[in-house]
Amino acid sequence: MKIRIVDLLKSDIYGIDVYVRGWVRTHRQSKNISFIALNDGSTVHNLQIVIEHVKFEKNMLKTITTGSAIGIKGKFIQSAGDKQQVEVIAGDIEVYGIADPQEYPLQKKEHSLEYLREIAHLRLRTNTFGAIFRMRHNMAFAIHRYFNERGFFYFNTPIITTSDSEGAGELFEVKTELKDDFFGSPANLTVSGQLEGELGALALGAIYTFSPTFRAENSNTFRHLSEFWMIEPEVAFNDINDNMDLAEDFLKYLIRYALENCESDLAFLNDNVDNGLMDKLYFVANNEFMRLPYSKAIEILQESGRQFDYPIKPGIDLCAEHERHLVEEYFRRPVIITDYPKEIKTFYMKQNEDGKTVRAMDVLFPKIGEIIGGSEREADYTKLLQRMKELNMNTEKLWWYLESRKFGTVPHSGFGLGFERLMLFITGMTNIRDVIPFPRTPRNANF
Repeated sequence: MKIRIVDLLKSDIYGIDVYVRGWVRTHRQSKNISFIALNDGSTVHNLQIVIEHVKFEKNMLKTITTGSAIGIKGKFIQSAGDKQQVEVIAGDIEVYGIADPQEYPLQKKEHSLEYLREIAHLRLRTNTFGAIFRMRHNMAFAIHRYFNERGFFYFNTPIITTSDSEGAGELFEVKTELKDDFFGSPANLTVSGQLEGELGALALGAIYTFSPTFRAENSNTFRHLSEFWMIEPEVAFNDINDNMDLAEDFLKYLIRYALENCESDLAFLNDNVDNGLMDKLYFVANNEFMRLPYSKAIEILQESGRQFDYPIKPGIDLCAEHERHLVEEYFRRPVIITDYPKEIKTFYMKQNEDGKTVRAMDVLFPKIGEIIGGSEREADYTKLLQRMKELNMNTEKLWWYLESRKFGTVPHSGFGLGFERLMLFITGMTNIRDVIPFPRTPRNANF
Protein backbone atom coordinates (compact mmCIF):
# COMPACT_ATOMS: atom_id res chain seq x y z
CA MET A 1 0.00 0.00 0.00
CA LYS A 2 1.11 3.59 -0.63
CA ILE A 3 1.82 5.38 2.62
CA ARG A 4 3.41 8.59 3.86
CA ILE A 5 6.59 8.20 5.87
CA VAL A 6 5.12 10.12 8.82
CA ASP A 7 2.29 7.59 9.04
CA LEU A 8 4.56 4.60 8.54
CA LEU A 9 6.87 5.68 11.37
CA LYS A 10 3.87 5.71 13.71
CA SER A 11 2.85 2.19 12.73
CA ASP A 12 3.57 -0.94 14.75
CA ILE A 13 2.18 -3.39 12.19
CA TYR A 14 5.37 -5.11 11.04
CA GLY A 15 5.88 -7.55 8.22
CA ILE A 16 3.52 -5.79 5.82
CA ASP A 17 4.32 -4.76 2.25
CA VAL A 18 4.50 -1.00 1.79
CA TYR A 19 5.12 1.49 -0.98
CA VAL A 20 6.94 4.72 -0.12
CA ARG A 21 8.23 7.50 -2.33
CA GLY A 22 10.50 10.44 -1.64
CA TRP A 23 13.90 12.02 -2.01
CA VAL A 24 17.22 10.53 -0.98
CA ARG A 25 18.87 12.36 1.91
CA THR A 26 21.88 10.03 2.18
CA HIS A 27 23.06 6.82 0.52
CA ARG A 28 25.62 4.72 2.42
CA GLN A 29 27.06 1.63 0.80
CA SER A 30 28.94 -1.38 2.10
CA LYS A 31 30.11 -4.35 0.03
CA ASN A 32 26.74 -6.07 -0.22
CA ILE A 33 24.17 -3.66 1.25
CA SER A 34 23.14 -0.03 0.83
CA PHE A 35 21.33 2.10 3.38
CA ILE A 36 19.23 4.96 2.12
CA ALA A 37 17.70 7.71 4.27
CA LEU A 38 14.45 8.57 2.49
CA ASN A 39 12.28 11.61 3.19
CA ASP A 40 8.98 12.52 1.54
CA GLY A 41 8.45 15.89 3.23
CA SER A 42 5.76 14.66 5.63
CA THR A 43 8.06 14.58 8.67
CA VAL A 44 11.47 15.73 9.86
CA HIS A 45 12.42 12.07 10.37
CA ASN A 46 13.88 9.92 7.58
CA LEU A 47 12.95 6.33 6.82
CA GLN A 48 15.81 3.87 6.43
CA ILE A 49 15.67 1.76 3.28
CA VAL A 50 17.83 -1.37 3.19
CA ILE A 51 18.91 -2.50 -0.28
CA GLU A 52 20.55 -5.89 -0.79
CA HIS A 53 22.81 -5.43 -3.82
CA VAL A 54 22.31 -8.93 -5.14
CA LYS A 55 18.66 -8.17 -5.91
CA PHE A 56 19.28 -5.14 -8.13
CA GLU A 57 21.15 -4.03 -11.20
CA LYS A 58 24.44 -2.37 -10.26
CA ASN A 59 24.23 0.59 -12.68
CA MET A 60 20.73 1.46 -11.46
CA LEU A 61 21.94 1.59 -7.86
CA LYS A 62 24.65 4.06 -8.88
CA THR A 63 21.99 6.54 -9.98
CA ILE A 64 20.49 6.68 -6.48
CA THR A 65 22.45 9.65 -5.16
CA THR A 66 21.61 12.39 -2.68
CA GLY A 67 18.67 14.38 -4.03
CA SER A 68 17.36 11.63 -6.32
CA ALA A 69 13.65 10.83 -6.25
CA ILE A 70 12.74 7.16 -5.87
CA GLY A 71 9.88 4.84 -5.05
CA ILE A 72 10.38 1.74 -2.88
CA LYS A 73 8.17 -1.30 -2.55
CA GLY A 74 9.28 -3.52 0.28
CA LYS A 75 8.76 -5.13 3.68
CA PHE A 76 8.26 -2.93 6.75
CA ILE A 77 10.13 -4.44 9.72
CA GLN A 78 11.63 -3.56 13.07
CA SER A 79 15.25 -2.52 12.71
CA ALA A 80 18.13 -4.47 14.19
CA GLY A 81 20.23 -1.29 14.31
CA ASP A 82 20.33 1.10 17.24
CA LYS A 83 19.93 4.35 15.26
CA GLN A 84 16.37 3.68 14.09
CA GLN A 85 13.45 1.57 15.24
CA VAL A 86 12.05 0.55 11.85
CA GLU A 87 13.17 0.14 8.26
CA VAL A 88 12.01 -1.11 4.89
CA ILE A 89 13.73 -3.98 3.10
CA ALA A 90 13.55 -3.01 -0.58
CA GLY A 91 11.92 -5.49 -2.94
CA ASP A 92 11.47 -3.19 -5.90
CA ILE A 93 12.96 0.23 -6.74
CA GLU A 94 11.71 2.86 -9.18
CA VAL A 95 13.97 5.81 -9.97
CA TYR A 96 11.85 8.85 -10.82
CA GLY A 97 14.54 11.47 -11.17
CA ILE A 98 18.28 11.51 -10.65
CA ALA A 99 20.39 14.31 -9.12
CA ASP A 100 23.92 14.70 -10.44
CA PRO A 101 26.16 14.73 -7.33
CA GLN A 102 28.51 17.15 -9.07
CA GLU A 103 25.71 19.71 -9.41
CA TYR A 104 23.22 19.04 -6.60
CA PRO A 105 23.86 21.84 -4.03
CA LEU A 106 22.46 20.10 -0.93
CA GLN A 107 25.18 17.61 -0.13
CA LYS A 108 25.73 16.20 3.36
CA LYS A 109 27.25 19.26 4.99
CA GLU A 110 26.02 22.30 6.87
CA HIS A 111 24.78 25.16 4.72
CA SER A 112 24.32 28.74 5.94
CA LEU A 113 20.86 30.29 5.94
CA GLU A 114 22.20 33.03 3.66
CA TYR A 115 23.30 30.46 1.09
CA LEU A 116 20.01 28.60 1.33
CA ARG A 117 18.10 31.80 0.52
CA GLU A 118 20.00 31.85 -2.77
CA ILE A 119 18.61 28.40 -3.62
CA ALA A 120 15.08 28.88 -2.29
CA HIS A 121 13.79 26.38 -4.85
CA LEU A 122 15.70 23.62 -3.00
CA ARG A 123 15.99 24.82 0.60
CA LEU A 124 12.53 23.37 1.26
CA ARG A 125 14.16 19.92 1.20
CA THR A 126 16.35 20.61 4.22
CA ASN A 127 15.29 19.51 7.69
CA THR A 128 15.11 23.07 8.96
CA PHE A 129 12.90 24.43 6.24
CA GLY A 130 10.80 21.30 6.05
CA ALA A 131 10.01 21.81 9.74
CA ILE A 132 9.30 25.53 9.26
CA PHE A 133 6.90 25.12 6.37
CA ARG A 134 5.04 22.17 7.88
CA MET A 135 4.53 24.39 10.91
CA ARG A 136 3.45 27.28 8.68
CA HIS A 137 0.71 25.03 7.31
CA ASN A 138 -0.34 23.98 10.80
CA MET A 139 -0.52 27.56 12.01
CA ALA A 140 -2.62 28.61 9.00
CA PHE A 141 -4.98 25.72 9.68
CA ALA A 142 -5.17 26.65 13.38
CA ILE A 143 -6.02 30.26 12.51
CA HIS A 144 -8.98 29.25 10.35
CA ARG A 145 -10.07 26.69 12.93
CA TYR A 146 -9.94 29.20 15.79
CA PHE A 147 -12.14 31.75 14.07
CA ASN A 148 -14.53 29.19 12.59
CA GLU A 149 -15.17 27.64 16.01
CA ARG A 150 -16.01 31.08 17.40
CA GLY A 151 -18.51 32.14 14.77
CA PHE A 152 -16.28 34.42 12.68
CA PHE A 153 -16.72 34.60 8.92
CA TYR A 154 -13.71 34.43 6.59
CA PHE A 155 -13.93 37.66 4.60
CA ASN A 156 -11.96 38.40 1.41
CA THR A 157 -10.78 41.98 1.10
CA PRO A 158 -9.24 43.41 -2.10
CA ILE A 159 -5.55 43.18 -2.90
CA ILE A 160 -5.83 46.05 -5.39
CA THR A 161 -7.04 49.25 -3.73
CA THR A 162 -7.24 52.99 -4.32
CA SER A 163 -6.86 53.83 -0.62
CA ASP A 164 -4.02 53.63 1.90
CA SER A 165 -5.46 52.38 5.16
CA GLU A 166 -2.49 53.44 7.25
CA GLY A 167 -1.47 56.66 5.55
CA ALA A 168 2.08 55.39 5.32
CA GLY A 169 2.54 56.22 1.66
CA GLU A 170 4.81 53.19 1.12
CA LEU A 171 2.72 51.59 -1.59
CA PHE A 172 3.31 49.53 -4.70
CA GLU A 173 1.48 51.14 -7.60
CA VAL A 174 -0.48 48.93 -9.97
CA LYS A 175 0.07 49.94 -13.60
CA THR A 176 -0.51 48.69 -17.12
CA GLU A 177 0.84 49.88 -20.44
CA LEU A 178 -2.35 51.81 -21.03
CA LYS A 179 -2.08 55.58 -20.94
CA ASP A 180 -5.13 56.00 -18.74
CA ASP A 181 -5.49 54.46 -15.29
CA PHE A 182 -6.93 50.99 -15.71
CA PHE A 183 -9.25 51.39 -12.70
CA GLY A 184 -10.12 55.02 -13.39
CA SER A 185 -7.82 56.32 -10.66
CA PRO A 186 -4.38 55.40 -9.31
CA ALA A 187 -4.41 51.96 -7.67
CA ASN A 188 -2.01 50.20 -5.36
CA LEU A 189 -1.36 46.87 -3.74
CA THR A 190 -2.93 46.87 -0.30
CA VAL A 191 -1.06 47.32 2.97
CA SER A 192 -4.07 46.10 4.97
CA GLY A 193 -7.57 44.74 4.52
CA GLN A 194 -8.77 46.50 7.66
CA LEU A 195 -10.97 49.25 6.24
CA GLU A 196 -12.95 46.85 4.07
CA GLY A 197 -12.90 44.36 6.94
CA GLU A 198 -14.70 46.87 9.13
CA LEU A 199 -17.51 47.00 6.58
CA GLY A 200 -17.78 43.22 6.82
CA ALA A 201 -17.98 43.34 10.61
CA LEU A 202 -20.68 46.03 10.46
CA ALA A 203 -22.85 43.63 8.48
CA LEU A 204 -21.81 40.11 9.54
CA GLY A 205 -20.88 40.79 13.15
CA ALA A 206 -17.46 39.15 13.31
CA ILE A 207 -15.09 38.58 10.39
CA TYR A 208 -11.43 37.89 9.78
CA THR A 209 -9.15 38.29 6.81
CA PHE A 210 -6.09 36.17 6.04
CA SER A 211 -4.38 37.42 2.91
CA PRO A 212 -1.18 38.85 1.43
CA THR A 213 -0.33 42.50 1.99
CA PHE A 214 2.42 44.65 0.51
CA ARG A 215 4.64 47.49 1.64
CA ALA A 216 7.18 49.34 -0.51
CA GLU A 217 9.42 50.15 2.44
CA ASN A 218 13.07 50.28 1.41
CA SER A 219 14.22 48.23 4.38
CA ASN A 220 16.62 45.30 4.44
CA THR A 221 16.33 44.42 8.12
CA PHE A 222 15.64 40.92 9.44
CA ARG A 223 12.12 42.04 10.44
CA HIS A 224 10.78 43.41 7.14
CA LEU A 225 9.32 41.94 3.96
CA SER A 226 7.80 43.64 0.94
CA GLU A 227 5.15 40.92 0.66
CA PHE A 228 3.74 39.34 3.79
CA TRP A 229 0.53 37.80 5.15
CA MET A 230 -1.82 39.41 7.64
CA ILE A 231 -4.61 38.06 9.84
CA GLU A 232 -7.08 40.81 10.66
CA PRO A 233 -10.22 40.13 12.73
CA GLU A 234 -12.88 42.83 13.10
CA VAL A 235 -15.77 42.52 15.55
CA ALA A 236 -18.90 44.65 15.87
CA PHE A 237 -19.86 45.74 19.40
CA ASN A 238 -16.38 44.94 20.78
CA ASP A 239 -14.60 47.63 22.77
CA ILE A 240 -10.86 47.86 23.47
CA ASN A 241 -11.07 45.44 26.41
CA ASP A 242 -12.88 42.85 24.30
CA ASN A 243 -10.19 43.37 21.67
CA MET A 244 -7.38 42.68 24.15
CA ASP A 245 -9.18 39.58 25.41
CA LEU A 246 -9.54 38.29 21.85
CA ALA A 247 -5.88 38.93 20.99
CA GLU A 248 -4.59 37.17 24.09
CA ASP A 249 -6.89 34.18 23.69
CA PHE A 250 -6.04 33.91 19.98
CA LEU A 251 -2.27 33.92 20.49
CA LYS A 252 -2.40 31.41 23.33
CA TYR A 253 -4.60 29.12 21.24
CA LEU A 254 -2.11 29.17 18.34
CA ILE A 255 0.86 28.46 20.59
CA ARG A 256 -0.90 25.60 22.36
CA TYR A 257 -1.95 24.20 19.00
CA ALA A 258 1.68 24.17 17.89
CA LEU A 259 2.80 22.48 21.11
CA GLU A 260 0.14 19.80 20.74
CA ASN A 261 0.34 19.17 16.99
CA CYS A 262 3.90 19.94 15.88
CA GLU A 263 5.94 17.99 18.42
CA SER A 264 8.57 16.52 16.11
CA ASP A 265 9.22 19.74 14.21
CA LEU A 266 9.31 21.83 17.40
CA ALA A 267 11.73 19.36 19.01
CA PHE A 268 14.01 19.57 15.97
CA LEU A 269 13.91 23.38 15.93
CA ASN A 270 14.48 23.52 19.69
CA ASP A 271 17.55 21.29 19.35
CA ASN A 272 18.99 22.86 16.21
CA VAL A 273 17.80 26.48 15.95
CA ASP A 274 16.80 27.89 19.36
CA ASN A 275 17.53 25.89 22.49
CA GLY A 276 15.07 28.00 24.44
CA LEU A 277 12.19 27.66 21.98
CA MET A 278 9.99 25.29 23.98
CA ASP A 279 10.50 27.27 27.18
CA LYS A 280 9.56 30.47 25.33
CA LEU A 281 6.35 28.96 23.97
CA TYR A 282 5.27 27.62 27.35
CA PHE A 283 6.19 30.99 28.90
CA VAL A 284 3.63 32.77 26.70
CA ALA A 285 0.99 30.04 26.82
CA ASN A 286 0.98 29.86 30.61
CA ASN A 287 1.22 33.53 31.63
CA GLU A 288 -1.44 36.20 31.74
CA PHE A 289 -0.54 39.18 29.56
CA MET A 290 0.29 42.37 31.44
CA ARG A 291 -1.82 45.37 30.39
CA LEU A 292 -0.75 48.95 30.97
CA PRO A 293 -1.14 52.40 29.38
CA TYR A 294 1.55 53.95 27.22
CA SER A 295 2.25 56.64 29.84
CA LYS A 296 3.10 53.99 32.44
CA ALA A 297 5.34 52.16 29.97
CA ILE A 298 7.26 55.39 29.31
CA GLU A 299 7.63 55.95 33.06
CA ILE A 300 9.02 52.42 33.57
CA LEU A 301 11.48 52.82 30.71
CA GLN A 302 12.67 56.21 31.96
CA GLU A 303 13.29 54.79 35.43
CA SER A 304 15.03 51.64 34.15
CA GLY A 305 18.51 53.14 34.17
CA ARG A 306 19.11 51.59 30.77
CA GLN A 307 20.92 53.50 28.03
CA PHE A 308 18.75 52.77 25.00
CA ASP A 309 19.94 53.42 21.46
CA TYR A 310 16.77 55.49 21.03
CA PRO A 311 16.31 57.72 24.10
CA ILE A 312 13.01 57.59 25.95
CA LYS A 313 10.73 60.60 26.12
CA PRO A 314 6.94 61.00 26.15
CA GLY A 315 5.36 61.02 22.71
CA ILE A 316 7.84 58.74 20.94
CA ASP A 317 6.84 55.56 19.17
CA LEU A 318 8.37 52.64 21.07
CA CYS A 319 11.17 50.70 19.38
CA ALA A 320 11.91 46.99 19.60
CA GLU A 321 14.55 47.54 22.29
CA HIS A 322 12.00 49.34 24.49
CA GLU A 323 9.34 46.71 23.90
CA ARG A 324 11.68 43.82 24.66
CA HIS A 325 12.88 45.45 27.89
CA LEU A 326 9.30 45.63 29.14
CA VAL A 327 8.58 42.00 28.21
CA GLU A 328 11.85 40.22 28.91
CA GLU A 329 13.32 42.18 31.81
CA TYR A 330 10.67 44.19 33.65
CA PHE A 331 7.41 42.21 33.56
CA ARG A 332 8.83 38.88 32.34
CA ARG A 333 5.64 38.08 30.47
CA PRO A 334 3.82 39.29 27.35
CA VAL A 335 2.64 42.89 27.54
CA ILE A 336 -0.25 44.82 25.98
CA ILE A 337 0.25 48.58 25.84
CA THR A 338 -2.82 50.80 25.40
CA ASP A 339 -3.82 54.45 25.15
CA TYR A 340 -1.09 55.79 22.87
CA PRO A 341 -0.78 59.48 21.97
CA LYS A 342 -3.00 60.07 18.96
CA GLU A 343 -0.15 61.79 17.07
CA ILE A 344 1.76 58.53 16.67
CA LYS A 345 -1.23 56.39 15.67
CA THR A 346 -3.44 56.23 12.61
CA PHE A 347 -6.63 58.18 11.93
CA TYR A 348 -9.23 55.45 12.49
CA MET A 349 -8.49 54.78 16.17
CA LYS A 350 -11.11 55.84 18.70
CA GLN A 351 -10.17 58.93 20.65
CA ASN A 352 -10.25 58.84 24.43
CA GLU A 353 -12.11 61.46 26.40
CA ASP A 354 -8.86 63.34 27.13
CA GLY A 355 -8.63 64.25 23.42
CA LYS A 356 -4.92 63.37 23.50
CA THR A 357 -4.81 59.58 23.39
CA VAL A 358 -6.50 56.83 21.41
CA ARG A 359 -7.73 53.35 22.27
CA ALA A 360 -4.88 51.57 20.57
CA MET A 361 -3.31 48.31 21.72
CA ASP A 362 0.01 46.68 20.86
CA VAL A 363 0.82 43.15 22.00
CA LEU A 364 4.52 42.65 22.78
CA PHE A 365 6.29 39.28 22.82
CA PRO A 366 9.77 38.18 23.95
CA LYS A 367 12.46 38.38 21.25
CA ILE A 368 9.92 39.80 18.78
CA GLY A 369 8.60 43.02 20.25
CA GLU A 370 5.29 44.02 18.69
CA ILE A 371 3.46 41.01 17.27
CA ILE A 372 -0.09 42.46 17.15
CA GLY A 373 -1.30 46.01 16.61
CA GLY A 374 -4.93 46.99 16.91
CA SER A 375 -7.50 49.36 18.35
CA GLU A 376 -11.08 50.17 19.00
CA ARG A 377 -12.17 52.00 15.86
CA GLU A 378 -13.60 55.50 15.86
CA ALA A 379 -17.34 55.03 15.43
CA ASP A 380 -18.33 58.71 15.63
CA TYR A 381 -18.70 60.27 12.17
CA THR A 382 -17.86 63.81 13.26
CA LYS A 383 -14.73 62.83 15.20
CA LEU A 384 -13.50 60.58 12.40
CA LEU A 385 -14.00 63.28 9.78
CA GLN A 386 -12.27 65.89 11.94
CA ARG A 387 -9.27 63.62 12.51
CA MET A 388 -8.92 62.92 8.80
CA LYS A 389 -8.99 66.65 8.09
CA GLU A 390 -6.34 67.27 10.76
CA LEU A 391 -4.09 64.85 8.88
CA ASN A 392 -4.90 66.45 5.50
CA MET A 393 -6.32 63.17 4.20
CA ASN A 394 -8.39 62.89 1.04
CA THR A 395 -11.84 62.37 2.55
CA GLU A 396 -13.44 62.02 -0.87
CA LYS A 397 -11.51 58.82 -1.54
CA LEU A 398 -12.76 57.32 1.69
CA TRP A 399 -16.36 58.53 1.43
CA TRP A 400 -17.59 54.96 1.78
CA TYR A 401 -15.61 54.44 4.98
CA LEU A 402 -17.00 57.65 6.48
CA GLU A 403 -20.50 56.75 5.39
CA SER A 404 -20.34 53.52 7.39
CA ARG A 405 -20.45 55.79 10.47
CA LYS A 406 -23.68 57.42 9.29
CA PHE A 407 -25.88 54.36 8.95
CA GLY A 408 -26.17 52.21 12.05
CA THR A 409 -22.71 52.84 13.48
CA VAL A 410 -21.64 50.72 16.46
CA PRO A 411 -18.55 50.34 18.64
CA HIS A 412 -16.18 47.91 16.92
CA SER A 413 -12.60 46.76 17.25
CA GLY A 414 -9.95 44.74 15.49
CA PHE A 415 -6.27 44.03 15.15
CA GLY A 416 -3.63 42.78 12.75
CA LEU A 417 -1.29 39.85 13.31
CA GLY A 418 1.61 39.55 10.91
CA PHE A 419 1.75 35.86 10.02
CA GLU A 420 5.51 35.90 9.47
CA ARG A 421 6.06 37.62 12.83
CA LEU A 422 4.08 34.80 14.42
CA MET A 423 6.16 32.23 12.54
CA LEU A 424 9.39 33.83 13.78
CA PHE A 425 8.19 33.35 17.33
CA ILE A 426 6.80 29.84 16.83
CA THR A 427 9.90 28.47 15.07
CA GLY A 428 12.70 30.33 16.86
CA MET A 429 14.10 31.68 13.59
CA THR A 430 15.61 35.17 13.68
CA ASN A 431 15.26 36.38 10.08
CA ILE A 432 11.78 36.90 8.65
CA ARG A 433 13.03 35.84 5.20
CA ASP A 434 13.37 32.30 6.52
CA VAL A 435 9.71 31.77 7.49
CA ILE A 436 8.13 32.50 4.09
CA PRO A 437 8.86 30.19 1.15
CA PHE A 438 9.90 32.88 -1.34
CA PRO A 439 10.75 36.20 0.36
CA ARG A 440 10.20 39.49 -1.44
CA THR A 441 12.53 42.26 -0.31
CA PRO A 442 14.13 45.34 -1.94
CA ARG A 443 15.96 44.25 -5.10
CA ASN A 444 14.97 40.64 -4.54
CA ALA A 445 11.96 38.98 -6.18
CA ASN A 446 13.58 35.76 -7.38
CA PHE A 447 11.83 32.43 -7.69
